[in-house]
Amino acid sequence: MKSFTLIIISLLFFSLPCHGMQRYAVARIPTPVLNTSAFASVFGGKDQRTLKTDSCGMTRELEFIALPGTVFSIISDIHFGTTTLYQVTTAEYPTALGRKLYLDARFVETEDQPPFERKKNLPEQLEILASLRKSIGNPYVWGSNISVGIPELDIWYYKSEPYSPMFDTNRSIRTLAGVDCSGLLYQATGGWTPRNTSQLVYFGNSLKIKGKSADEITKMLEPLDLIVWDGHVVIVLDHETAIESRLECGKASAAGVVTTPLKQRLVEIMKIRKPADKWEIKGRDRASFVIRRWFR
Repeated sequence: MKSFTLIIISLLFFSLPCHGMQRYAVARIPTPVLNTSAFASVFGGKDQRTLKTDSCGMTRELEFIALPGTVFSIISDIHFGTTTLYQVTTAEYPTALGRKLYLDARFVETEDQPPFERKKNLPEQLEILASLRKSIGNPYVWGSNISVGIPELDIWYYKSEPYSPMFDTNRSIRTLAGVDCSGLLYQATGGWTPRNTSQLVYFGNSLKIKGKSADEITKMLEPLDLIVWDGHVVIVLDHETAIESRLECGKASAAGVVTTPLKQRLVEIMKIRKPADKWEIKGRDRASFVIRRWFR
């Protein structure tokens, strides 16, 4: 009886998770990272055909799409039937206190030892500019930084549907094909730049623009300078043109990756925001913007 009890205790011990052992996950393909564990309700829904969106057509549960090689620390495992999710953290995407990140285990490989962080290689300026121009016309997709989308989502989460004229369009929507404002830059730089505007407002060096006019600021700008505030970023494409991915709720024709004359865009911004030399913590309340020069 005593030996039987010892066997049971041993089995229980070895079946319990080892909380002192940190595990890691490395993205093997572009990996959607959500702020909810309810993946099946976001991708597919009850009919397994629909992407969950809000009134503007955005999937607010999507935080970003991790590039291959992105390293995550696994906090916990979550099992839904045959699907395993991980709650994770990553140095590549800092989050506000209390915000949790989740991913589908099928997108990653796990490791017990700390992996090398994703190797970041900044492309040449002309290559970045070419990528930005290539993105013109791409739709605005909240949280996305992969213009071509993620085909695995269509395979793993959605029921196949008979061919229809809307098939390809629906597939693009379901697979998150498009970019948001900071995702446009993130994609063009191969993930070299920060993923969110909350980080971009401090990225690189700030230009002294406080009190200057739109004409004066325009003359200071160089390609790849960022006109940015916590919430949106506009990229200087050349000395006469700005490029950005815009969310225009209810105005599909004006949404997505578009270009505008640089001075005209500055004038539009300065109707509601004041130029500042640096971003303050309360900058959002003061309705300001900064110029960050990061490319050298």
